[in-house]
Amino acid sequence: MIQMEGCALRNENLRKKQGSETRYDAVVVGGGMAGLTASAFLAQSEHSVLLCDQASQLGGLVQSFERDGFVWDAGIRAIEDSGIIFPMLGALGINVEFLKSPVSLGIEDHVIPVESRENLEDYQALLEQFYPECREDVRRIVHVIRRVMKQMDVLYGIENPLFKDLAHDRTYVLRELLPWLGKFLVTIGRINRMNQPVDEYLETLTGSRSLIDIISQHFFRKTPTFFALSYFSLYLDYVYPAGGTAALPHAMESYCIERGVDIRTETKIVQVDPAMHSVTAADGARFTYRKLIWCADLKQLYNSVCVDGLSQHVQQKIQERSALVNASSGGDSVFTLYLPVTMKPQWFAERSNGHFFYTPSRRGVGADLYAILDELLRSGSETEGSSLRTKALAWARQYAKSTTYEISIPVLKDPSLAPAGSTGLIVSVLLDYGLCAAARNHGWYEDLKGILQEALIETLEETVYPGICAEIRDPFSSTPLTIEAAAGSSEGAITGWAFTNPVMPAVHRMQHSARAVLTPIPDVLQAGQWSFSPSGLPIAILTGKLAADRVARGLRWMRKGRRGTRS
Repeated sequence: MIQMEGCALRNENLRKKQGSETRYDAVVVGGGMAGLTASAFLAQSEHSVLLCDQASQLGGLVQSFERDGFVWDAGIRAIEDSGIIFPMLGALGINVEFLKSPVSLGIEDHVIPVESRENLEDYQALLEQFYPECREDVRRIVHVIRRVMKQMDVLYGIENPLFKDLAHDRTYVLRELLPWLGKFLVTIGRINRMNQPVDEYLETLTGSRSLIDIISQHFFRKTPTFFALSYFSLYLDYVYPAGGTAALPHAMESYCIERGVDIRTETKIVQVDPAMHSVTAADGARFTYRKLIWCADLKQLYNSVCVDGLSQHVQQKIQERSALVNASSGGDSVFTLYLPVTMKPQWFAERSNGHFFYTPSRRGVGADLYAILDELLRSGSETEGSSLRTKALAWARQYAKSTTYEISIPVLKDPSLAPAGSTGLIVSVLLDYGLCAAARNHGWYEDLKGILQEALIETLEETVYPGICAEIRDPFSSTPLTIEAAAGSSEGAITGWAFTNPVMPAVHRMQHSARAVLTPIPDVLQAGQWSFSPSGLPIAILTGKLAADRVARGLRWMRKGRRGTRS
């Protein structure tokens, strides 16, 4: 919460530490894709920009790193254009080489490709094979998926107009944008009617708990139906930057540097003073701005804002927003296992594409397993430490044996990303931050990591990758706590706010996306995964551009006002 008292004293202490003060047209806090997008477009408009990030490198949740000759993706595993990313790069004149990233889906010993719309028939056949008693249910579900795919064709059916020069591209406006707008308005109403959690929606189509789980456990808990069932379309849109996913933010960073953006990594902003139009870093450095775009964790913003000098009305608005943000939780996170394997890429290519969603058991996770976890976390403070550890580790093993795996094999997309004759597997499962936090607080965090790692490898050995155990060399892993520490993301969230929040502290309807960048703090805008729900890379870029456009308009008005005053 905002600390109303002591703000002035804190200001004085920080002023004693500060060095020289530097003023910018815009300060952007957070160097993920939203911050890079906002900075790039402001620099393109010749505004002075400071971009700060608390990490040692930019990119946020879009990262790659090299280890023992393997290139690993630490954040997202592939990129979907969604009519946003390619137009954004085109508008900036940035060239990034993208490779196709075809997807496979598998249950137990059956795997299908997802490379065209026709593969939806294969998906239907796959489900009917495992749930023969639910054939009619499966057909109803697939019918809904087809309908959602048509709506996705409309939603992302054109290059996003935000990145087009509408004043000069009359062909685009007349032949694409205007015909699309009518379809969009009709479609968005249908989308909004599919906002209930996907597991609850599927219950209206089937009584099979396993069938519901096998579909819904691909997604975060309580994921809205449209967002979940649109993923068959998104799988067809997956691409992969040559060299690893970090090639995208690296290209954006180079663009920003070439156009004079002042980039400061390892610079954590600890205070925002809107009355003074300044931000202060942990080392005491102070920077002043005309406009501020916050692209980092929103809890960090509201816990660092100083309201001295603002009107009572504005202070109240900020206090209300701060209370809502701090009472809300970040979305589900992931446990990721990195497996260097001395097996040739072709062996894996014979089993799946390079992006593989695999469920080892047709039974699925089951609602009961989530209920057990919720009860464990609720009673954690009252349960004896050794008892909690035993129950939680048993839960983790059972969960790892039944949940859905996202398996990325970078070398199947780009042959340069692994040593000759070897393959790197990135295996991820959704994992609750609260479980990891409890493990850390009670002293068995490493035990939890070990159990998850062991169970995942055992399951792969017993199912889709027989013989892999003997070929694994020096595996390592990351958890939601790793993401929280590396990206500064509350609860290690990877797509913003949890869908389980009673009140969503962000805009969550596409037709209101322009409002997603607004805050009650004067001259402060927000962008990135925390500003819209459900979020992701395309939305981060979209909100970064929306915020940059608002800042650019505001700066033009400021300059006009100053010229008017001088005259």
